[in-house]
Amino acid sequence: MAKTNGKNWLRAKGSASGSKVTFLELFFDLVFVFSISQLSHALAAHYTPLGAAEAALMTFAVWWVWIFTAWVTNWLDPEKMPVRGMLVALMMLGLLLSASIPEAFGDKGLLFAGAYVAMQVGRSLFTTYAMTRVDRTNTLNFVRITTWLVVAGVFWIAGGLLEHEARLIAWVIALAIEYAGPAAGFAVPGLGRSTARDWDVSGAHMAERCALFVIICLGEAILVSGRTFSELPFSGLTSIVFVTGFIGTVAMWWLYFRFGHGRAAHRIEHEETPGSLARQAFTYGHIPILAGIIVHAVAVEFMFSHPHETGNLGIAAAVLGGSGLFLIGNLWFKGATGGQLPLSHLAGLVFLILLAFAAPFIEVYLMGILATLVLIIVAAWEYHSLTGTTAAPTLH
Repeated sequence: MAKTNGKNWLRAKGSASGSKVTFLELFFDLVFVFSISQLSHALAAHYTPLGAAEAALMTFAVWWVWIFTAWVTNWLDPEKMPVRGMLVALMMLGLLLSASIPEAFGDKGLLFAGAYVAMQVGRSLFTTYAMTRVDRTNTLNFVRITTWLVVAGVFWIAGGLLEHEARLIAWVIALAIEYAGPAAGFAVPGLGRSTARDWDVSGAHMAERCALFVIICLGEAILVSGRTFSELPFSGLTSIVFVTGFIGTVAMWWLYFRFGHGRAAHRIEHEETPGSLARQAFTYGHIPILAGIIVHAVAVEFMFSHPHETGNLGIAAAVLGGSGLFLIGNLWFKGATGGQLPLSHLAGLVFLILLAFAAPFIEVYLMGILATLVLIIVAAWEYHSLTGTTAAPTLH
């Protein structure tokens, strides 16, 4: 990589600081604590098929703007003042994005779309400029990326100007364009397409960034349990629900961090083409993990508010779906980074499907207990099958 004229805002690859997550990156993530909170509240408040579709779209958008920033800070050094300025500007826009989430399909649609497009396109343009005369390959990569984001941005802004179902359709098209970009190598006529070898990422940095985001999401689930429990009269039932929600969140933490994160970090650090693995395991594979934790947080709210209800398939979908989505995400993540699908996770999904048939006859709080029990069984199974064979490598 050529370095010229002092205008080099890139990390020093190969050094100890080259893969270190900086305090500014952690500060940046605080905005997304608010985003995750807003998403879970929006889903709980508008828990209908249309509301779920809208919440899913916004979840995809929030994840996409965050993961693209994680990729960028894999190359750009947040200790350099211009990069700091860029991240602080993104934080401000991210705060506007998060604040508009509850009314994104109402009066604040244009604010949501404008903040999102400004983050995506602005960050990409900044990175393109930072790469100029320093890394020609990645300069072309970010020209391609910017092109795709600008095209998607047209649909984002158009959706912000439209209303109701038309807005949803426009934004689905925008997201489809953005999500297809990495898989298509951001192909642009005349500029060609990126290849996996072009994306020379620091695996340790990418793994740690995504792990920290998972911690943020799990933290929101903890906050939901604690906040709701504190607002309700103390009783045996609310105590049971509180403990169930907490143990379910701890089980999720265990499943991701006990074997998944350490193995993934080790694998990507020794991968010949880390960009390809990062795209599959982190960029795409973490989406069901994120969605599962958000739905789990919503399910805990329902367990508090409708503990004795039966026959509500929507609530049953949340209670079982949170655990199911989380297991699907871990199955994808661990399969991509470990070379094989964990049998324990497949069995857990089968258990949850069987529970779905009995869900109409089970009270909500009991269903929550059973879903949590499935996560505990999966965690114990995985622990038993992997300990004593190959120790899981971890990063220190």
